[in-house]
Amino acid sequence: MRLGNLERSVMEALWEHPDGMFAHVLAAHLPSRPATTTVLTVLMRLSHKGMVSRERVGRAHLYKATAGKDAFVAEAMRAALDEAGDVAAAVQRFVGTVTPEVAAALREALGERDGSAP
Repeated sequence: MRLGNLERSVMEALWEHPDGMFAHVLAAHLPSRPATTTVLTVLMRLSHKGMVSRERVGRAHLYKATAGKDAFVAEAMRAALDEAGDVAAAVQRFVGTVTPEVAAALREALGERDGSAP
């Protein structure tokens, strides 16, 4: 799922604050200092996308990311592969660009999936 710049900034802030944030605090936390109403609009969009939950606390709502950043990145990678015409070629190109650390993480994850990891 692709996010706009402000959506991405909001999600980054929520991932950094897993206990949640109020919209006015979130607005003040963002480098671009958007209006609280703008942040509320973005939070509602993210809520409709299933990325943000809200909980009533007094007269306000506390907003939280529904999943961690790693889950978002994994979904983005899966979606990108779904769009590839030739998945094998896309994976080969990707693997050719990763660092040795990422390659090791891929090997480990695939080994665990296949049951061949220790």
